[in-house]
Amino acid sequence: MLISGNIIDIVQRKIFKGEIEIDDGIIIFVKEKDKVQNQYILPGFVDSHIHIESSMMPPAEFSRFSIPQGTVACVCDPHEIANVCGVEGINFMIENAKNSPLKFYFGAPSCVPATEFDRAGAVLDAEIVDKLLQRDDIHFLAEMMNYVGVVNQDKDVLEKIQSAIKSGKPIDGHAPAISGDALTLYCSSGITTDHECMSMDEAIEKINLGMKILIREGSAAKNFKDLVPLLNEYPEWIMFCSDDKHPDDLIKNGHINSLVTRALQLGYSIFDILRAATLNPVKHYKLDVGLLQPGDRADFIIVNDLNDLNYPETWIDGKKVASAGKALFDVSFQQQSVNQFNALNISTDDIRVIPQGTKLRVICIEEGQLSTDNGIATPLIKNGNIISDIKEDVLKIVVYNRYEISKPAVGFIRNIGIKRGAFASTVSHDSHNIVAVGTSDEMLVKAINTIIKYEGGIVAVDENESHVLPLPIAGLMSDLPGIEVAEKYQQAEQAVRAYGSTMIAPFMTLAFMSLIVIPRLKINDKGLFDGESYRFIPVSFGD
Repeated sequence: MLISGNIIDIVQRKIFKGEIEIDDGIIIFVKEKDKVQNQYILPGFVDSHIHIESSMMPPAEFSRFSIPQGTVACVCDPHEIANVCGVEGINFMIENAKNSPLKFYFGAPSCVPATEFDRAGAVLDAEIVDKLLQRDDIHFLAEMMNYVGVVNQDKDVLEKIQSAIKSGKPIDGHAPAISGDALTLYCSSGITTDHECMSMDEAIEKINLGMKILIREGSAAKNFKDLVPLLNEYPEWIMFCSDDKHPDDLIKNGHINSLVTRALQLGYSIFDILRAATLNPVKHYKLDVGLLQPGDRADFIIVNDLNDLNYPETWIDGKKVASAGKALFDVSFQQQSVNQFNALNISTDDIRVIPQGTKLRVICIEEGQLSTDNGIATPLIKNGNIISDIKEDVLKIVVYNRYEISKPAVGFIRNIGIKRGAFASTVSHDSHNIVAVGTSDEMLVKAINTIIKYEGGIVAVDENESHVLPLPIAGLMSDLPGIEVAEKYQQAEQAVRAYGSTMIAPFMTLAFMSLIVIPRLKINDKGLFDGESYRFIPVSFGD
């Protein structure tokens, strides 16, 4: 097979008219020619860090919408499903991914549960992680988010890191707002990447300590604008990733191609941009993904215009797998689903908050960021119960363990913005318990019990209606076609906005409110957690 065009050679940093010969999925030669087709051939894109589960689609279905965006490979952390179903969940993802031409590279989750303060559906200790890392289908140690454990030299944490070093596999990091001596110790352990940077100063400090920086632009956390200038001075240290990508966002707004396009529009070097989207992740993670060099796998995309990368022609292993925005392959499969769900229905009595003082601690969120602030409010009390204060936008938030029978944890949150109803989800990082925010206890109970009815999903409810996207696969993913998943998700999001929220991604933001490893104030199924002092604190306090 011969394909010609303007070839973008990211390794040699040149664009030339040429022809590529492909045989049995391998590039045999690349040679320059005078006359070629009027098109551009460039390496396919790699997402250097993603949790496929956040798309609410299993890997094969996810690929039907990412491959047409020019994605040929994903470096995947199955941390979410591992928190629900352990190794069984990881195996589900790997087997499902085999039904797709997209190249999925899975890692061994390092923090299941995320911390000793979390209760998940499984525990992956150092022995289990070591066995995972010995497998050929496990390619790296996934994000070490327990940075406190690293800094404090926790035995289990260090054993996991040593297993990765022994296996010769990279170790991903997760170190938001960590600096100074603590960061130096964290990096010296062998951790080589970070996708949590929110500023140039933070990123540069980490680069100087030897960390590769993954510029993240997901559905909730958006750091591209602040970090893209790194391409000018540190092109060899940068990769692009999405981390978490919700279904409608993936389908409507694209994948890694959207970051490449934005960077091109800002005037950055095409070679530095493509290096972040192709060469750097391929080399760092030792991926069997082609870069248009003789002997490489024939993984590439073809476009007519470098200013329009929305719907490229995508080739993987020498086969055309997408064109004009459509996947050219079938992902039908028969595979037994996995889940773990034991929660019982609750009542309003279960989420009463008895005042313990005259002040109320409030989780204060900021659009586009996963970190939060620790706010103070005056509690609104009715019949001895602190309730949602719609006027002050201080709403009750509940996290309810779905794996074992326990009492719901209750706190308060600001900047959600709804004036009626409630919304809830089992996409709740990282343990994926039920998380809900509502304008009244009655609406919270309605949302939570609806989630329980379906054994997982996302829900938006008010007095008159319910919008539900069931997620029967581990409470994280749907078994519906991707278009239907996106439509049902959009309907739920639109309902939340109709209730008064102005947030871009309310469900994605809600999903991170129980992720206690990202400061400052969060809530998990055990209670309100201060991410700076690393301890649980009371919801109300003071004289």
